[in-house]
Amino acid sequence: MFDFNNKTIMVTGCCGTVGSEIIKEIYEDEKYINTRIIGIDNNESGLFFLDENYKDDSRFNFYVADILNEQLLYDLTSDVSAIIHTAACKHVILSEISPEHAIKTNIDGLQNIISVASKNNIEKVIFTSSDKAVNPTNVMGTTKLLGEKMITAASEARKSSSRSTIYSSTRFGNVLGSNGSVVSIFMDQISKGGPVTVTDRNMTRFVMSIEESAKLVLSGLEQALGGEVLVTKMDVIKIIDLAEVMIEELSPQFGFDPRAVDIQIIGAKPGEKLYEELMSIEETRRSIELKDYYSILPPFLKKEHQKKYSVDSVVSDIVEDPYVSSEQKFLTKFELKKLLADYKLL
Repeated sequence: MFDFNNKTIMVTGCCGTVGSEIIKEIYEDEKYINTRIIGIDNNESGLFFLDENYKDDSRFNFYVADILNEQLLYDLTSDVSAIIHTAACKHVILSEISPEHAIKTNIDGLQNIISVASKNNIEKVIFTSSDKAVNPTNVMGTTKLLGEKMITAASEARKSSSRSTIYSSTRFGNVLGSNGSVVSIFMDQISKGGPVTVTDRNMTRFVMSIEESAKLVLSGLEQALGGEVLVTKMDVIKIIDLAEVMIEELSPQFGFDPRAVDIQIIGAKPGEKLYEELMSIEETRRSIELKDYYSILPPFLKKEHQKKYSVDSVVSDIVEDPYVSSEQKFLTKFELKKLLADYKLL
């Protein structure tokens, strides 16, 4: 277990949706009262405002830095205990258009994180992955899958050296309300009276709130043993239901009759799936179920890991369901409406 007391944590991509929420969670929760934060990003304007928000708290320090600059990363992590790596190219379509940039950021940048963590003997590195890493059909998902493999390989390599860094991954789905999420797109379209564009009536997605994503990454940092992929348990929705609920709830706020706001089916975009997967069939054979996660164990360490998890946290040591969004129970429209209200998105 990772002890946050008197530790310094680096959050890469600290201006992004998940990165900034992790910082907010640490700021607001007394559990982290003695935890210090170094936040880095290459978004200068975003860093300026983030620094303004926390300027009266000496625990927080922010730097303009790029994960492709290994020497700067090395210098900034000299006194760091853990790295939460959220910096990445995350948009599927943009990564399809500019694959070289996605590869450089998501793979070369991650290799730099692994390298400096080893050199500075950092305790833990948590890599934030995506459901798109499972049987990937796009560049972004492929880079995330390779990232998971790099993290597992780094964890295995440490056993044959004097380095003690623990490397693990967390894998989750769509964060509702994040920058560029479908919720923000639908909201903008509804504010203009429509049409609301939906890829396919059968499209399904795993979803979670921004707050949940931050809490689960911090929980992953605390629990991770090394080499595993912690797969977050999430609700499943149909995108057409999300569009219909948002039209019903938001149209009157913008002065429109919900019946007058059309839904337009536009077809799949390049690299886009109709459903998402959180585990492959092969991965289920080496997975165990925990309270908030499924843990996909590295094949060469299964028994060793299984013994280390707290008995109280293990729900089952057998996982048979590969966790495919199209095969899970969807939230009803009533449940979805409540979820959006709870997430403060309506």
